[in-house]
Amino acid sequence: MDSIATLFTNFVDAGNGLIWGKVLVYVLIGAGLYFTIMTRGIQFRFFGHMFSLLKGSRDGGEGISSFQALSTSLAARVGTGNLAGVAVAIALGGPGAIFWMWLTALVGMATSFIESTLAQAYKTDHGDKTFRGGPARYIEQGLGQRWMAALFSICLIIAFGLAFNSVQANSIAQAMEGAFGLPTWLVGVALIAIVSPIIFGGLRSIAKTAELIVPLMALLYLILAVVVVLMNISQLPSAIALIFKSAFGLHEAAGGAMGYAVAQAMMQGIKRGLFSNEAGMGSAPNVAATASTRPNHPAAQGFIQMLGVFLDTLVICTCTASMIILAGPELFTGDTNGIQLTQAALTYHVGDWGSFFVAVAILLFAFTSLIANYSYGETNIEYLAGERRSATAIFIYRLAVLAMIMIGSVSELRAIWNFADLSMGMMALINLVAILALSPLAFALFRDYERQLKAGVEPTFNPSQFPKLAAKVDPRAWPTPPEGSEKR
Repeated sequence: MDSIATLFTNFVDAGNGLIWGKVLVYVLIGAGLYFTIMTRGIQFRFFGHMFSLLKGSRDGGEGISSFQALSTSLAARVGTGNLAGVAVAIALGGPGAIFWMWLTALVGMATSFIESTLAQAYKTDHGDKTFRGGPARYIEQGLGQRWMAALFSICLIIAFGLAFNSVQANSIAQAMEGAFGLPTWLVGVALIAIVSPIIFGGLRSIAKTAELIVPLMALLYLILAVVVVLMNISQLPSAIALIFKSAFGLHEAAGGAMGYAVAQAMMQGIKRGLFSNEAGMGSAPNVAATASTRPNHPAAQGFIQMLGVFLDTLVICTCTASMIILAGPELFTGDTNGIQLTQAALTYHVGDWGSFFVAVAILLFAFTSLIANYSYGETNIEYLAGERRSATAIFIYRLAVLAMIMIGSVSELRAIWNFADLSMGMMALINLVAILALSPLAFALFRDYERQLKAGVEPTFNPSQFPKLAAKVDPRAWPTPPEGSEKR
């Protein structure tokens, strides 16, 4: 048994080294650059438009609104990576890693637009005023590859639905034990008691919970970061200069370590940035497909999810980075790493209560990630099981998620977490192949939206104008609008 376990561990480690170290990072960045070029810098040209779509985004009728879909995707994106991941990037790659995180997010915004627009275009009516969809749906309908769609779903369920929920539960339990002395088993029981009614309430319940918690927790964290920056406003210019100098190894040039420093900053910043914002991973499109969009066009949700990448990395991750860098190099060049570094930085700025604030922030960030990760898994369980068997499959899946929450709370299963990384890497590669192949359709949908916007009308999706797509579109989700229905 030991030899089998060792063989499995070696296989997983080798797979992660190949996918994350030599393939995925370059494919993600390359795809993002390609989408940016082909849309002529959509994330820059339509930056203001992203925010304008928030007006009216809470109106989803009886279904899930665009704002709820954004909140749910942010719930999954904004997690321990925004607190611990940023600290790891700075500790291992220096302050310059933050520059590469920013760059990764800017490029990833275009990728997020493409995958979420495709998810909307191929969404299906669930029969309860809500929709379902995501990569599995557009892989099968757009590429005609059922096996590829099924493999994607399996990888997502393993990574997000089960393993990462165990990781989030572990982060909460460790934070509560460290800050308040609560036994980890008690935290696990409490999490199950709180999470159970939410996930058994279905995607509507999850969306409503995310809509309430995510904006509040993000706002409080942003306010705290602004206070810290204002307290250290005289040091801000030098901190910003340090990020840019470190990104290009200018500090290390005199010592001959420039090349190594730049490589470390790039790798840590890009990797942690991708882990944080999930652009191109194929996770966010699962919730993007559930939304009733305003305007009534697939590209509208593409813009909304593009905003999610911006808020996750360029706002919330920057908050954490500011607090750490402004605490001084003596802190982030020492032995302290991960969440302890974030806690130490905040304690330096505001006193002992800073450590408790970080513990509460982890609780909220990880909790919302937990329920959002569950929702991704439910969508793909439904896809694999089919309509007739989905109720039973979802019930079993819910019990499995609760079990993983308890297991994660009381133990650390590194092998399972590493396997989750491998599963996530595989699903990301599958998704990237799909969105690159289907990108001409996404570009056409973007041009259609842009054309109507320039004409001064509210963009409306008419499937009949896209012959190759029309036969695959669910007519219940996207009925052909009557002539002259566009609002002037």
